[in-house]
Amino acid sequence: MGLRERGATLLISCYELGHQPLALASPLGFLERAGYFPDALDISVEEFDAGKVGSARFVGISVPMHTALRLGVRVAERVRQINPGCHICFYGLYASLNAGYLLANSGDSVIGGEFESTLVALVEALEAGRSGPVEGVHLRGHPAGPVLERLPFALPSRSALPGLKKYAHLERDGARGLVGYVEASRGCLHTCLHCPIPPVYGGRFFVAPKQIVLEDIGRLVRDGATHITFGDPDFLNGPGHSLAIVRSLHAEFPTVTFDFTAKVEHVLERQDLFPELRRLGCVFMISAVESLSESVLAHLEKGHTRGDVYAALRIVRDAGIAFRPTWVAFTPWTTLEDYVEMLEFVEQEGMIDHVDPVQFTLRLLVPPGSALLAREAIRPHLGPLDQAAFSYRWTHPDPRMDRLQEEASRLVGAAATAEEDPGVTFFRLRDLADATLEVPAPARTVLAPDRSRPPRLTEAWFC
Repeated sequence: MGLRERGATLLISCYELGHQPLALASPLGFLERAGYFPDALDISVEEFDAGKVGSARFVGISVPMHTALRLGVRVAERVRQINPGCHICFYGLYASLNAGYLLANSGDSVIGGEFESTLVALVEALEAGRSGPVEGVHLRGHPAGPVLERLPFALPSRSALPGLKKYAHLERDGARGLVGYVEASRGCLHTCLHCPIPPVYGGRFFVAPKQIVLEDIGRLVRDGATHITFGDPDFLNGPGHSLAIVRSLHAEFPTVTFDFTAKVEHVLERQDLFPELRRLGCVFMISAVESLSESVLAHLEKGHTRGDVYAALRIVRDAGIAFRPTWVAFTPWTTLEDYVEMLEFVEQEGMIDHVDPVQFTLRLLVPPGSALLAREAIRPHLGPLDQAAFSYRWTHPDPRMDRLQEEASRLVGAAATAEEDPGVTFFRLRDLADATLEVPAPARTVLAPDRSRPPRLTEAWFC
């Protein structure tokens, strides 16, 4: 069976934040352009298909984030049991950071960075029977860094993927709509220390051609999408490029809405753009606030201050766009008072429904290759590498914080299972934090169960 035969090349996604995986659609498009007939499997919404796995000669496993990596390793083990002779390639952001472990545990190759053309080159080499190294491919005994070259982009291919109904929906004004996911750019200009992107991209970013992004959006809309998520690490790294895309999107599909992610400092620098972004259909924006503590922000080298957060919130809110902050709620430098202040900020600013409760449980991740490892400030707290968890352990100097993180995680997990109103969950977290701090609980905001909530996706954001 040659690799050009249908199904001989199989790409697998394990978890991509509740959206149809572009990390499958994009390489599928590259492979099809090269004359292959690949298949796909997204086990976040599909059953593991032993038949597909058994007939494949090449299996690519997408690992763009930490959760996907942990699941992907388990999938690779099953693939190896079913099909011992196939070539298993891990590709994506977290593949580069963990290449040594992946090659020692079920993986035959690893590709990071701008991976698609290199993945095709690897498949072509395997098909031709070449045994030597392939440029950009990390093999046992032949290390290679991430690929950082501009790609000849292909139109993503989505026909082998589950339909949009299988993924997160936009919830807005009591109605739900289908969501398409695209990226106008990849990588990032910035080097926040806790982020996994800088160790791979080194402060670089690459834009996708406008026409390819717009054609992909057009197909998604024809498939029923009424909302588009721009999954760029920072949509405003290249504001001219991004604005050109959403202006064209709005001109062709004036009722389609969108969301994007941007840094606090970009909100401040480009505040004049936000009224237009709202007119063009933006209904919410995600920003990695992470903390209100000046100490924590400095340790993470976030590039913004506590005061900047308040200023960015006003800019986005005044434009009529919902501001959805993300948090790294637990770091070695976060005090119990910092944690309580974060909850107070969310309540006082009327943002309880803008933050998924899981955000209040997230613990700083220190993966192999993290830029944090080069900083003296992390060393007193750092433990050994937990290779199976793909992260270094760390201990908070205040034992109450580690206990709080564990208790908050249990509380939020149980609440999610019970489908509890997130407002109720929030106040239970506040009670837990106040009890840990040993202060009396203040008067609480009253939230009506039937209240109107800001636009959101139906799957909580975390990686």
